[in-house]
Amino acid sequence: MSTLICLGLGYSAEHFVKDFGKKFDRVVGTVRSAERAAALNADSAGRREALIFDGKTATDDLRRAIAAADAALISIPQDAAGDPVLRTFGDAFAQAPHLRAIVYLSTVGVYGDCGGEWVDEATEAKPTSARSRERLAAEAEWAALGTRRGVAVAILRLAGIYGPGRSALTQVERGDARRIVKPGQVFNRIHVGDIAQAIDAAIARRASGIFNVADDAPTPPGEPIAFAAELLGVPPPPEITFAQAAPTMSELALSFWQECRRVRNDKLKRELGVRLRYPTYREGLRALLNAGSGP
Repeated sequence: MSTLICLGLGYSAEHFVKDFGKKFDRVVGTVRSAERAAALNADSAGRREALIFDGKTATDDLRRAIAAADAALISIPQDAAGDPVLRTFGDAFAQAPHLRAIVYLSTVGVYGDCGGEWVDEATEAKPTSARSRERLAAEAEWAALGTRRGVAVAILRLAGIYGPGRSALTQVERGDARRIVKPGQVFNRIHVGDIAQAIDAAIARRASGIFNVADDAPTPPGEPIAFAAELLGVPPPPEITFAQAAPTMSELALSFWQECRRVRNDKLKRELGVRLRYPTYREGLRALLNAGSGP
């Protein structure tokens, strides 16, 4: 029996399980609340089991699930004290007898501000925010565990995630979209369906190393908003400058806007064989609208 364990059954992990979970006989995922676990278990038809992980408690159920796992997907973010999964279950992963592949979801934010230049996996990571520095440290910890244990560890550095219920279409439909203009600013994005593809390929190929998971077209942030409005047949929100928008931004949002880079995805295609279903936001947003999952 093949078993997948997902530490952190969030947006990306849930879409991966939905698209590719049938490749496993058993899927175990963690959530933070008893209510969420109960809801998922009631809707799983016995194939998916949700367990509670509060970020610090090593329950016997989770230890047994790790011991049974052939593959692991790690999507719980690090904190100031390090990676909560390794902190709590590092020994369990080091001893898991069947484990063959680990996928760790990271972020392109570890590259820091590159002044709009192109980056690839060979580019030195120079994170500027504490959050990204912590993420880079977690990457190193997972890679080191894989080396010690002889297990493949693929680190997927994700661009800005969008998909059903979480896109420019959603923002325009809700009426809270902002078309912010900052000269020279570009972002890469990635559809959650393409993230699922990348995870599947990394596990199937028992890939090791770092892979950028990003679309083909880094573009100014206002373009997807304007295109979403066009698709919905409504006027786009007016342009506002970054200086106007910045005072109302959260600290997290400001940290994104203070960095600029263009992310290459050649290695993802070459070594994992991933062909993006949504190479730009245009294909992704059109698909979401046609599926009725935009708003």
